[in-house]
Amino acid sequence: MQYQSKLPHVGTTIFTVMSALASKHQAINLSQGFPDFESDPKLIDLVYKAMQNGYNQYAPMAGILELREQIAEKYNLLYQSSYHPESEITITAGATQAISCIISAFVNKEDEVIILKPAYDSYEPIVELNGGKTISIQLQHPQYNVDWEQVKEQINNRTKMIIINTPHNPSGSIFSKEDMLQLEAITEGTDIVVLSDEVYEHIIFDSEKHQSACLFPDLKSRSFVVASFGKTFHNTGWKVGYCCAPKELMSEFRKVHQFNVFCVNHPLQKGLAEYLKEPSYYLDLPQFYQEKRDLFLGLIESSRFKFLPSKGTYFQVLDYSDITTENDVEFAKRLTAESGIASIPLSVFNTNNLNNNVLRFCFAKSNDTLKKAADILNTL
Repeated sequence: MQYQSKLPHVGTTIFTVMSALASKHQAINLSQGFPDFESDPKLIDLVYKAMQNGYNQYAPMAGILELREQIAEKYNLLYQSSYHPESEITITAGATQAISCIISAFVNKEDEVIILKPAYDSYEPIVELNGGKTISIQLQHPQYNVDWEQVKEQINNRTKMIIINTPHNPSGSIFSKEDMLQLEAITEGTDIVVLSDEVYEHIIFDSEKHQSACLFPDLKSRSFVVASFGKTFHNTGWKVGYCCAPKELMSEFRKVHQFNVFCVNHPLQKGLAEYLKEPSYYLDLPQFYQEKRDLFLGLIESSRFKFLPSKGTYFQVLDYSDITTENDVEFAKRLTAESGIASIPLSVFNTNNLNNNVLRFCFAKSNDTLKKAADILNTL
């Protein structure tokens, strides 16, 4: 057959590549962002009970109302910002499905979408699949700050969307209040849709506050906030997330969502709805993960890696420039094969594969795993 690929330049994701290498060489896998510890048995039990009680058929298209009501309460508690559970919240098959449907609902041929790089690798292909064009703006290493003047210069009458991500994967940086005010000012009076990827909203450190798009009224009026239960409750394989947006935006989203997955795993929604009634399950996450971050960094303090402590997410970027001048992709592969530890090279997420000699390591691991990983890193 002769056919023309819609994504001719897209290969296998770096996450798949590095996890496969880790498996092949039986390496400690600090590459792909998933915990190696179990979800709370209470949550698993709630899902099991939902299955036993017969919640095994299709859920409502937008998600069960009980779960959407709990999400609305969470936003009121954390941000004093309301979303109507019936018309402004939709449960999705993970955050990536939400991102895909948002882009598909609004981006047309030749529309431009501003992406800040390094960026999660699903954004750009989804834009391309919908005929749009990505405008990449490189964040400033090593702090990964945004040059808002550069963003402002790129906006024109073809700009349909801006995608942001805070706390930021892969760098571990966070947006400040000033960052969000700059974004709000830049988009004020336009028809630009903001996609705010906030899947790590509960994983933020050193008493910093998550600056959600919903905290800024004009910004909220044009924004989708995307979140993930998988990232929050240590069950990435469940693939359950959600998004929030004003009614007029959400109605367009649901037109795409209903023909994409239609609805999401019913018993998981029932279990999560009950679990969310106890806010401590997400309010305690900053301390939980900060202890892991601090343990990991303390263990490698005497190594030859240089670092700025992660401000959010469960990822830590390490600068290896005092160890080797190798390209980060080649160094990451060699570390996996020869030293038995897998990481993610950041250049694959950068504009023109810019190499800053840094690797991303996931510290959402048991303390024992982190200690074993540190033993390897300290020998390099």
